Amino acid sequence: MKTPMARCSSPKRSNALPRAVAIALLIIMSAFPVAAEPSSDRQVELLYFLKHDCGSCHGLTRKGGLGSPLLPETMAGRSDDDLTAIILDGMPGTPMPPWRALFTEDEVRWMVRAIKQGTWRK
Repeated sequence: MKTPMARCSSPKRSNALPRAVAIALLIIMSAFPVAAEPSSDRQVELLYFLKHDCGSCHGLTRKGGLGSPLLPETMAGRSDDDLTAIILDGMPGTPMPPWRALFTEDEVRWMVRAIKQGTWRK
């Protein structure tokens, strides 16, 4: 006599991530916040600042002056984090002032990208 096969009850498949994986992803994602892109109007203001205010010390051709050159090739070796910190906090003992009172960190990171890409030279 054949015995009926026991029905296997498998758990329902779900497209949802297991809770532990979802929590781990949230923790990882919060460690790397997404920078907010400045509005197009603010970008114009930031580019003006880079050209005129930064240019007054770093040279209108960005080749240096009172401050060091701000050319993509001279900035390529510097990390975005270092350049952001320098702009926000200045460099004690040098003429480089802190700009934290005028700019958010996201704005400064945007400016650092503009410097490295050379988009502010136009």
